[in-house]
Amino acid sequence: MKFAIALFSAAHAPSSRRALLFAQAALAGGHEIVRLFFYQDGVHNASGSVVTPQDELDLPRQWRTFVTEHQLDGVVCIAAALRRGVLNEEEAGRYQREAVAVAAPWELSGLGQLHDAVQDADRLICFGGA
Repeated sequence: MKFAIALFSAAHAPSSRRALLFAQAALAGGHEIVRLFFYQDGVHNASGSVVTPQDELDLPRQWRTFVTEHQLDGVVCIAAALRRGVLNEEEAGRYQREAVAVAAPWELSGLGQLHDAVQDADRLICFGGA
């Protein structure tokens, strides 16, 4: 089965951990992940500037490692990222900001990427959100 996964919750939210566990289990079960799409507060899971307390799980690091190891398509909604100050080098330059929080393996892009993933997948699985 081919899955598209959308994550709407921040890095410290339990649903972010559940999303990662689901994604790991899906691949371990022989399924395919068409795309991971981080939207709303979920963009913080792709941020390299999140500092996690030592007694908590560093989900942004775990997501980055997971996406890199499995060569997955990890897309961060550009509008949600800009609103939250989660910028890549190109957007930081465009808006004359010094902070760069998003780098490989993440790609900043629009909601069209989620639409395309839904068209290619058998199921869209969403985590978090209101």
